[in-house]
Amino acid sequence: MIPEALARLSAETSVRYAPHVSLAFTTDEPPDDDVARAHVVAVTSAGDVVVCRSVEEWRFLPGGTREPGETVADLIRRELREEAGYAPTGEPVFLGRYAASSAAAAPYRQHLPHPVSSWAYYVVPVEPVGAPLNPADGEHVVEVLALPPAEAAAWLDAHDPVHADVVRLALARGLL
Repeated sequence: MIPEALARLSAETSVRYAPHVSLAFTTDEPPDDDVARAHVVAVTSAGDVVVCRSVEEWRFLPGGTREPGETVADLIRRELREEAGYAPTGEPVFLGRYAASSAAAAPYRQHLPHPVSSWAYYVVPVEPVGAPLNPADGEHVVEVLALPPAEAAAWLDAHDPVHADVVRLALARGLL
């Protein structure tokens, strides 16, 4: 399972929403200052994985772009609350990342590393704390599910095979 998930993650070298960015997957942990984006394999006490669906029908793991002055732990905490209505109950464990190299003249946001940054993935234990906050500048989440890992990966596969393979990688590494 690890070689299959890693092979698929490594094969992903670009994304349609950022055609000027080239991606290279690695399991080498980046310095915290290098992380521009983070997504989370959020695990409930029952061992289920939290997944989200937006009003546009996107299926994804909670996460997003780092705000100015935010630590990685703060980014994870904020995105879990905004998109899923969950809060961490333990420390995030690094799983893998894309080294993202941008051909753009300037960073996506001034405070983000450029031209190379990390789009990182973490595993973290969580508990529900309320409904998603759905801030005006974020995705509008209309569904949050907690599914067994294999079901979560299959559910994500419909719209985000990268996030599905991140769940499979976490499962194969014994982190779920």
